[in-house]
Amino acid sequence: MRFKKSLLLSIAALTTAACVTATVVTLQAPAPVAAATRHAALPPGYQLVTLPNANVPNFQRRTLYCPGSKRVLGGGAEARGNAAILVGSFPTSDGRGWIGLGRQIGYNDVGISVFAICAD
Repeated sequence: MRFKKSLLLSIAALTTAACVTATVVTLQAPAPVAAATRHAALPPGYQLVTLPNANVPNFQRRTLYCPGSKRVLGGGAEARGNAAILVGSFPTSDGRGWIGLGRQIGYNDVGISVFAICAD
């Protein structure tokens, strides 16, 4: 009887130990990326180009072109004013720049800034 009781206790201990086993995952913060690595990830000739804020009549387009032979990869625009609304922000049809336009409720003009991401 003593043998069976001891065997049962040993089996119970092993079963419990098998059920309690957990996987421990250690997370480490990523190593800082060197500036050279970050720049290598950018497309050749990468350049952020901006057209500073200027007041223009409502719905008048402001167009920003990439310098030289660069092409636009993306962009955006911002409408500034008390009741300013950005109506459009899109690339030019030739892929060389970005267009922004807006309006301002209760006013005849609106402040528009345009931004473009350009590359070779």
